[in-house]
Order: sequence, then C-alpha cells, then structure tokens
Amino acid sequence: MELDDNLWTTAERWGVDFWGVADLEPAREFIFEQGGDLVAEYPRAVSMGIAFPNSVIEMLPRRAERAVTVSYQHQYRVINQRLDLIASHVTSLLQQQGFRALPIPASERFDDERICAVFSHKVAAHLAGLGWIGKSCMLITPQVGPRARWVSVLTDAPLTVTGTPMSEDCGDCRLCVDICPMGAFTGESFREEDAREVRYDADKCDRYFREMKAAKRGSDVCGLCIYVCPLGRDVE
Repeated sequence: MELDDNLWTTAERWGVDFWGVADLEPAREFIFEQGGDLVAEYPRAVSMGIAFPNSVIEMLPRRAERAVTVSYQHQYRVINQRLDLIASHVTSLLQQQGFRALPIPASERFDDERICAVFSHKVAAHLAGLGWIGKSCMLITPQVGPRARWVSVLTDAPLTVTGTPMSEDCGDCRLCVDICPMGAFTGESFREEDAREVRYDADKCDRYFREMKAAKRGSDVCGLCIYVCPLGRDVE
C-alpha cells in the first residue's frame, strides 16, 4: 500500500487527472496479439491520464483554420510529453523498489499495417475502472468523456487494482458515429470478443489525414468524435 501511495503522490504532483491500476489478465490474449510477449508478460498496468483543455477541443469544428490547427497540435504534443515524463518517474520509482517496469509511449505507432500502438492505453484505463470504450473506440470517462490523453506503465509490482471495467453508458447516442467525415465508425458497441474492425475502420481514419496533407488543405487534425461527445461538453 505504501508503494501505491508513493506512486500516486508522484503522479499527482506531476499533474495527472486520472490514475488507476489494472489487472491485465482478462486481456492477456488481446495484449499478446497486439504487442507480443514483451508486453504480455506484465500482470499489471499503471494507467494515467491528463484532460485536454476544453477551449482547444471546442475549436475543432474550425480546424481548417491555421490558428486552430497549431493550437490543437501544440497541446497534443505537450500533453503527450507530460504523460511520458510522468511515466518515466513512475517507472523509476518501481525499479528502485526492485520491480520491473516498462513505460509505454503516450503516442507512438508500432504497426503501420494494423495502425496501432504496441499496447492499448484505452484497454488499461478501461480495466482500471476509469471509463469504458465507446462507439468511437475512444476511452470515455464519466468526468470528461473522451477529452483525455493516456499513458501506461507495465509492471510486475503487486499493486492494488483500483477498479473493474465500467459498463458502456453511451446508450442510443450516435453523435460520434454520425459526425465522422470518413464514416469510420459502424455504431456497434464495444464487446471484448469482437475485433476492432467490428466497430472501427482505422484505415479510413488514417486515409483522411493522408488526403488532407496531400491536398494541402491543412494538417492531420480532426478530433470531431472527441468534440461532439456529450459527456465531454456542457450541453443541455
């Protein structure tokens, strides 16, 4: 318990908004299929998140404007850097106590063909009880919806698991599905046994950014599924 407290205190000092510890066993097969045994061998994940500034997210419908693009991309980079720094501190603390720990970058593509990272931060946060995976395939929190970035530290330390996966609370809402300019979401709810393709065509999303760059109509900024989620917005 002392180790848990020390880790949380450190992360809180460095500005995390969300903190949890996940038991990875229920997702072991998925983790192995995505990243191999280098990540699948760890039994726990420390999941940490930082909320995105609402002022920036609310500008996304005007993302064709240069000022909006620059502001969003800057915040995206800065928050990812903050998360990576926090993960580094947590990793050092775990290692100092004699445990193995592997920090997973907040944003780093591992497989261009499958368009995925080596480990899913969303799955870790979900298993830690911090939110659920919505129809947009984003991690949805009760506090800020999908308006957060995440990082994970994998470890063999016997940390106290903070919660259990939340049940989806999207209901009949399809705002994220309907607003997607590429129609990348099918509207299907998350089910552990389903492949990602049942809910989301990652290639369509990736193609949107490639086409935007090729046409020189702007940078790789979209985020409309984040913007429109009512759990992140002050809507009546």
